[in-house]
Order: sequence, then structure tokens, then C-alpha cells
Amino acid sequence: MGIAADIAIIVVGGLIGGLIAQRLRQPLIIGYILVGVLLGPNTGGITVSGIRDIEMLAEIGVALLLFALGLEYSLKKLQPVRRIALIGTPLQMLLTIGLGLLIGAAIGWTTYTSLWFGAMIALSSTMVILKTLASQGRMGTLSSRVMIGMLIVQDLAVVPLMIILPQLHDPEAGLPVLGMAVVKAAIFLGAMIFIGTRVIPRLLAAIARWNSRELFLLAVTALGLGIGYISYLFGLSFAFGAFVAGLVLSESDYAHQALSDIIPLRDLFGLLFFTSVGMLLDPAFLVANLGLVLLVVLLVGAGKMLIFGGLTWGFGYGNIMPLAVGLGLFQIGEFSFVLARTGLRGGFIDNDIYSLVLTTTVVTMVLTPLVSGQADRIYALRQRWFKHEPLQTINLPAGGLSDHVVIAGGGRVGSAVADVLQRLGRPFVVIELDQRRVDGLKEEAMPTIYGDASHRVVLEAAQVEHARLVLITVPTIILTQATVAEVRRINSTVHIVARAEGLEHLRALHDLGVYEVVQPEFEAGLEMTRQTLLHLGIAAAEIQRFTDAVRDELYAPLYELHSDYQMLSHLRGAARLLDLAWVTVPEASPLSGKSLRELDMRRQMGVSVVGVVREGDLNTNPPGSYRFTAGDAVAVIGDNDQIAALQELAEPDSHPESAAGRAE
Repeated sequence: MGIAADIAIIVVGGLIGGLIAQRLRQPLIIGYILVGVLLGPNTGGITVSGIRDIEMLAEIGVALLLFALGLEYSLKKLQPVRRIALIGTPLQMLLTIGLGLLIGAAIGWTTYTSLWFGAMIALSSTMVILKTLASQGRMGTLSSRVMIGMLIVQDLAVVPLMIILPQLHDPEAGLPVLGMAVVKAAIFLGAMIFIGTRVIPRLLAAIARWNSRELFLLAVTALGLGIGYISYLFGLSFAFGAFVAGLVLSESDYAHQALSDIIPLRDLFGLLFFTSVGMLLDPAFLVANLGLVLLVVLLVGAGKMLIFGGLTWGFGYGNIMPLAVGLGLFQIGEFSFVLARTGLRGGFIDNDIYSLVLTTTVVTMVLTPLVSGQADRIYALRQRWFKHEPLQTINLPAGGLSDHVVIAGGGRVGSAVADVLQRLGRPFVVIELDQRRVDGLKEEAMPTIYGDASHRVVLEAAQVEHARLVLITVPTIILTQATVAEVRRINSTVHIVARAEGLEHLRALHDLGVYEVVQPEFEAGLEMTRQTLLHLGIAAAEIQRFTDAVRDELYAPLYELHSDYQMLSHLRGAARLLDLAWVTVPEASPLSGKSLRELDMRRQMGVSVVGVVREGDLNTNPPGSYRFTAGDAVAVIGDNDQIAALQELAEPDSHPESAAGRAE
């Protein structure tokens, strides 16, 4: 069957390898690479016959990887960490290339070979990091945002590296070629921007009107691969054209649908690519050069940790951040395989260098989840050894914190709560990892800790073990879960109030031990409903009963699970039996000038007065001698008929005797 049989073998093998990798909590690409090693020509057993054909198909995999990268790319992702991403990442790559030159010189490679090696190890793995952060519950943290921002810039750098590195083989001849390549790339980009803004949106709109998903998928794939082929004919890289196509499509209204449709194709051809990468690995090389491989893994890993950590610290990120970023991004990335294949195919690196890079990449990828998970432990040890390097704390009381509120997140919600607590003179501390927000809190003289609330050292600095309440205002469910878990390890009894963005998160948070869950959108919707019903003239008591019923329906599953919430449900039900209403005393009202004792409204009408608002002041539980005046807003409890009787009594043309008689 030829190529068909080879593809069948690879797909089945990839499934087995992927299942094993998933079982071992490793990235799927590691399973794919190992399957490629087993199916390659260097191991015996089942071997793919048409390796050259598979490599050609793998080129489509590379193009689709870069096409999807272009579709996913957005400047918005870089906005929160733009300085370190846009400035720090190029510096990191230059420093890592320098590290590669030093390692290559120590081993005895040529400068040009060492340059290729440095470029390949300069990239980290987006796939591995995203999976690791998700499994560790670190998505949404400041360290994760820094890492993802730097990874985006690294991935974008693959395209210019694929253009520049081959031309440096012969600088005298290559520089003019490189200059011409830059000119061609600029012309190509200009043409694609014009086509992408004028032609492609209209084409996709016309195709979308047919309501054929198959046709839409075909159109998206044709655009990606077709533009890639045009760039190849233009003298540029096929993969570069595919990336530009994705970049152009990312600005259209159909970007999200295009990405969702192309991902299965990307993953399938990506399987062929990573498998073909593994086919070129010779296990005999690993056995014969085990010491060299381990040495390179150590030098590359330690060197990249120092580079990433140092740059993170240099850009103003303190505490655990340099350690977290350094331990997270030390590995070599999947796009290094793209560079390695380019170098091997062009004869710029030999098979031994290729095998060394590939082996080092796989080993560092496997080690990433284990190594990155040690950041908290290492930082805790560092804090014990270097007491002079505390967390950045602002306006904390000299006597420490006790019986206080810990607010995790100083955004709009957290700062609003902090403002109320500050006005009431209640002790609290805000934990925030956005420096701009920290500066704002500092100006308001609020106790603040700069840090990530999901880290133990930060919570310990907030003295959560002595806290009365922990309020988590961040919207990200993963970050909330990580924070709750860490709080519970320190203080198992403190009450936690958290924010949830969806109904599916309610039970998950309560199962973790969250005392109360607030859904801002749900509560805002109820308030909008209440205002609507008020303007429609519906009685306030009826509106309150309705909103309470809706809220109880939402939290009903929780009432069944937690005794505290069962009690709260019963109290709310009892409250609905008592209608709290406000009755205004108008001018010339029979109530004006009369005392509570004289009116005896409890006996005459069955209502109880619980408060009176007069000129903005609230008087709770007024005594019997309290006399009403025009303009008073009287808060009473009673049923609808009783309240209606009081409202009738308060009207200027009413008579107390008749009203009281009717009430009786």
C-alpha cells in the first residue's frame, strides 16, 4: 500500500504513544517522537518504508503549525507584560545563542554550527508550558503571563531565524541574499495586507453564506497552504507564507472559526511532523554519547534558568517570579525541531548535532513538569536563608495582622471592598500582582502585598493563619482553585468567599471548602431585573420574593450539601414570609405629629415599625414616644393587606379611626 500503509502505521503508533504520554502526564509530542524513534530505520522491527514521503507530508505539518500560530497571535496577549516580552525576549535569545556558542566552542564545533545550536536551544516549548501550567493550576498568574508573553515572541522569531540562519553560512554571499530576502518579505507582506483586508474577508463571507462547513474548511486550508506555496515561488519559505496567511486571517471576523476548523488538521499533520523528527534519531547515538547528552542537558538547562531568571529580575519582577520563570522556561521547544530540520536538510548541521539537539529537547521537555513544580519549595528555602529579602509589603501595621480580611485581588471588586473596610476601620490586607494597581493602593494608604495569592509565601506574609476571612476577587477559576487549596493548607478553618464566573464553578469551589460564592454577572442581572420591575410599578415586596426565589434556585444544590447553607435557605424562606416595606408620611398626613404609642399600629393593623429614615438619618427600632413628621420614610413589617392598610391611613384624606376599623 506504500504511503497509505505508512500513514496507518504512524497514526496507530501515534495513538499508542499519545495514550502512554497522557498516562505519564507528559506532552503528547514526546509520545509521538518516541513512536518515530521506534518506527525509524535505526531500531529494526516495524519500519516505515517511505520515510522521504513522510518527511514531505511533515512539511505540511510545519506549515499548519505556523498557520495556526498566526491565527492565534494577538497583541492583546502581550499587553500586560509587553516590556519583558518585546524587549526581554530578544535579549534572552541573544544571550542563549551566546550560551550555544560557548558550549559549541567547548565541544569543538565550528562557529557556524554553534550558532545554529544556540538558535535551536534559544526557543522554549509553548505546548509543554501550557500543559504544565494548566496541570499545576498556574494559568492566570503573573508568572504564567510573563512566560506566555515571552513564548509568543519566541514562536514569532522562528520565521526570521529560518530566513537569516541559512544566509550566514557564507556571509559575503549571504548578506546580499538576506537583504534581498528582507525586501521580498516586505513586498510580500504589503501585498498580503492588501489582499487580506480587501479580498479574503469578502471571499470568506461569500463562502460562509453557503452554510457548508466542509467548504469553509477547504477554503481556510487552501488559503493557508496556497499562500505558503506562493511565498515559496516568491523565493521565501513555505512556512513563512503560511504564517503570514494566518496573521492576515487573524484580523478577520472568521478567525475563531478558521482556527477551530484548522486545529484537527494541524494536530494530524503535526503528528506526522513529530514522528518524522523521531525517525531521524539514532538510539545508538544516545547510548554512545550518554555523557555528552547529560552534560549538554545540564549546561543548557542551568544556563537558560539563569538567563530567564536574571532577565525577569532585571525587568522589575521580584520575589518568586524570577525563580518561577527560570524553572519554567529552561527546556528546548518544539519549534527547535523546525529549525533543526531546516539546518539538516540544507546541510548546515550534521546528523550528530541533530540527534544531540533532539535528544536534549526530549529530555528537557520530560523534566519540565518536575522541575517547574519546585519553585515554591526552593523559594521557601531561599526565604529561610536570606531573611533580608522580604516580600514587597506596603502600609502593613507594625504590630502585625490579626482577625483581619485577606483580599486576594486588588481590581475593581477588591479595591471597592477594601475602601469600605478602610472607612469602617476594619483590619485588612490586599494581595495584588499588578504593579499599577499596587501603586494605586499605595496612594490610598491601603495595606498591600505585592505577590501572587496562590503562592504559600505570599499568603504567609498576609498572615492568613490569623485571618478572619479570605476574599478571592480574581475571575479566573484555575487561579481561584489554586489559591483556595493553598489557603486551606495554611488555615483549614478560615471562611473563604470567592468569585465565580459560571454556574459550573459553584459546586467545584464549594467542594474545595469555599464558604460563599458570588457570581457578579448573576447578581448584576438580578439587580437589573429588580430595577425593571420597580419601574413597571410592581410592589417592592413582590420583587424581593421573586429575586430571593431565583437566588435560592441557583444555590439549591449547595443547600443540599452544606448545613450552613441549609440554615441560610431556611432563614431566607422565613424572611419572605415577612414583607418589609417603606411607607412615606406625606404632608398633612394623619400620622404627622402622632407618636407610635398613640397610633398603636401593631394592635390596630398588625404592622411592626422597625425603622424610620428622617433627613437622611436612620432610626432603628424607634421607641413608643417617637413622633412622625412629614417626609418620614417608615420601614414596617407585615403582610400585603396590613401594609396596604397603613398606606391608606397615611394618606392626607384618610381618618385614623376608619382606617383602623377597616384594618380590624
